[in-house]
Amino acid sequence: MMLDEFCEYLRQQGKSENTVKAYCQGMKEYMRWHEETFGKEMKVLLRANVLDYISYLRTVKGLSNRSVNAKLASLHSFNLYQIFAGYVKEVILSKQDYLKVQLAYASPSTVDRGEVERFRQEILESNGARDYAIVTILAYAGLRISECLELKMEDVSLQAREITVRHGKGDKLRVVYFGDKVVNAVREYLRSRTKTDNPYLFPGRGNGHLTRGQVNRIFNAHSNAITPHTLRHFFCSNALENGYSIGELANQAGHSNVHTTLLYTNPTREKMKEKANLL
Repeated sequence: MMLDEFCEYLRQQGKSENTVKAYCQGMKEYMRWHEETFGKEMKVLLRANVLDYISYLRTVKGLSNRSVNAKLASLHSFNLYQIFAGYVKEVILSKQDYLKVQLAYASPSTVDRGEVERFRQEILESNGARDYAIVTILAYAGLRISECLELKMEDVSLQAREITVRHGKGDKLRVVYFGDKVVNAVREYLRSRTKTDNPYLFPGRGNGHLTRGQVNRIFNAHSNAITPHTLRHFFCSNALENGYSIGELANQAGHSNVHTTLLYTNPTREKMKEKANLL
């Protein structure tokens, strides 16, 4: 019952459905650990228990600091919910408790333009215009997969070369600009798109849109390395290499924190090796 109330609280706070699912799953795992460890159902979050849980995640489960922090984000939100609901009065977990994360290398982009172009071509030849348009939007407009699938016909203007993302991360609205690759891919898709009253650019069953699971299956059938998220990383690194400023990329990608954007300013492994040969 408390978990259901927590999930509803997150929705009222404007969290995306993906965030709601992740946080609720995180709390479900914590509650299961609590019951297995202490033999009783959890009523409220206690700091001493949370510290034990962190130790359990690191030593028993062997999770990385980044993965532990993802679990702590769920607990932090649950703590705020319990304060809101009157179960507790104080914050027992803050972001200062998160574990330090050191990046093994700087650029999150793990694929280059050649690999992306070969993947796009394979999708075009094997799957057709719709899937080719999706891949192209992800790689050359930098949308998150959820943002891409939630696009409606009215959100894309090929003439203005603009995409209106109405429900970005944190439910924020932004305008994304795109070039010829996206124009051509979407235009060809629209020519073959079945006439329907469904408002979504990529319609699914009924009045819904294509699902994330359907798209993931398409990617998995053609590559073990390229995912929708990989293409977003490629977009960010590629944009900076081709002259975007930090501010421009932050706006395009919908980064709420510029420090996220700064990750892409660092060189790839290959470029670091090339520079090492010059020493």
